[in-house]
Amino acid sequence: MLVMANAQNANSANAVRNYAEDWIPVKNIMNGMIQLENGYYVTGIKVLPKNIFILDEGERNNILFSLQNFYNMIDYEFWLMIADRPVDINVYLSQLQLLYQRTTDSAIRKIILQDINKANAFMGAEYSVVDTEYFILFKEKKLEIIQKRIHNLISGLANATINSVQVSNVDLRMILDNFLNGGMTTTFGTVMPNG
Repeated sequence: MLVMANAQNANSANAVRNYAEDWIPVKNIMNGMIQLENGYYVTGIKVLPKNIFILDEGERNNILFSLQNFYNMIDYEFWLMIADRPVDINVYLSQLQLLYQRTTDSAIRKIILQDINKANAFMGAEYSVVDTEYFILFKEKKLEIIQKRIHNLISGLANATINSVQVSNVDLRMILDNFLNGGMTTTFGTVMPNG
């Protein structure tokens, strides 16, 4: 009986120490890359959004054609990812309130007050304020191939008049938090809700 009880205590102790990170093959996040335990790196670019629907039809068609050529040039496995990053609009709301106090024109005050009310509505429980971000990620073992691919991705999108940058460590952590923890940030091996 004592041996069985000790085995049960050992199993329950192990269950308490298991974290989601234990079964995910992430070794480290550094230099804009997720280093995996199998020697691969996951990295890529963040694509800055561009509203092509406000452009004239010819310009929009040129961008779409350039994007088609861009995607056809990628000859390796990649992932298109869309992630929502929470945005704190308290600073914006404070600026609106200061502007409202300084403005004397009643028509402008009315417009500012409408914006304040809209910002307060977004801060409520019904809505969450997020910034949608777009990523193209890939995995590779060789660092020289990684740099070449990142350069080609940024250049290819620039040909389509779309700006992009290499992902940062913060971007990669946000992507992992978004997809593994439902958008909650991780701290010291545990999932902690924001607020």
